[in-house]
Amino acid sequence: MPQNRQILLDSRPQGEASASNFKLVTADTPALQDGQVLVRHHYLSLDPYMRGRMNDSKSYAASQPLGEVMIGGTVGEVVESRSPKFAVGDQVVGMGGWQEYSVVDAAQPGALRKVDTTHVPLSHYLGAVGMPGVTAWYGLVKIIAPKAGETVVVSAATGAVGSAYGALAKARGCRVVGIAGGPDKCRYAREELGFDACVDHREHGDLKSMSRALKEACPHGIDGHFENVGGYILDAVLLRANAFARVAVCGMIAGYDGQPLPLQNPALILINRIKIEGFIVSEHMEVWPEALKELGTLVATGKLRPRETIAQGIEAAPEAFLGLLKGRNFGKQLVKLV
Repeated sequence: MPQNRQILLDSRPQGEASASNFKLVTADTPALQDGQVLVRHHYLSLDPYMRGRMNDSKSYAASQPLGEVMIGGTVGEVVESRSPKFAVGDQVVGMGGWQEYSVVDAAQPGALRKVDTTHVPLSHYLGAVGMPGVTAWYGLVKIIAPKAGETVVVSAATGAVGSAYGALAKARGCRVVGIAGGPDKCRYAREELGFDACVDHREHGDLKSMSRALKEACPHGIDGHFENVGGYILDAVLLRANAFARVAVCGMIAGYDGQPLPLQNPALILINRIKIEGFIVSEHMEVWPEALKELGTLVATGKLRPRETIAQGIEAAPEAFLGLLKGRNFGKQLVKLV
């Protein structure tokens, strides 16, 4: 069995996360038991939710245990199988974590899923046609439920979730406005992802400026918003929200280092009868087949052209993850392992 390099969570962050919170180790891969398969990971997914798991605090999911392999989505290839469900060479997506190989119990529901790479590249199953894409689909379709002609907004617009959201919303006839960091990302949102407008939060770094920019980008107000960031961006969106607007809350990356994120004008929720709903996509597995079918079609037909930022090698994962939290990635952040 091959040697397996792994990244463990070595300590909990005090405030901002750092590379010293992680530890690279080499372990022996255990021999397979009946019903198990050995997967060699080709790509590892890095996602903002991982930062919250590093804290030892109450949340929607258990904290990442110290001294264990960091949790994370993976795509790869079955290299050995003792299960009738999987053959050597099958390409699969799972939650293999920050390591080069994983041993998976193939009988465990949802632990491993075969994927078809004929029209969709393997790496996209960690982004546009994976958990981030389904996250965008659920927030848009099930919470915001837009009508054609409505204006919808998304923060972190050029990331894996935001880019899928834009394509899904355009397919439903919406005016789509993104919020992203820097002129290059805003240009990509407009020219490649098809957003109608994109507001640069680096140029509009406070509530007053962001609110003014959103008023210009959304002349008829905001009917639906997908929140990945929180803080002053959410405050600015609420100032521009129409009556009966819907807000899907997916992430609050502005507060992942422990800062409180108070709302400045909570009375607007009542005044405009705004629906605000948080959600965790793994609690809605029933929608995944429908969502993945639509997302796969959008990618295969070129209507969704997701970007990827790829770090090389397992040892690059911690710094790439810290860069993701700072917005240094462009599109989906991955680590290439093969």
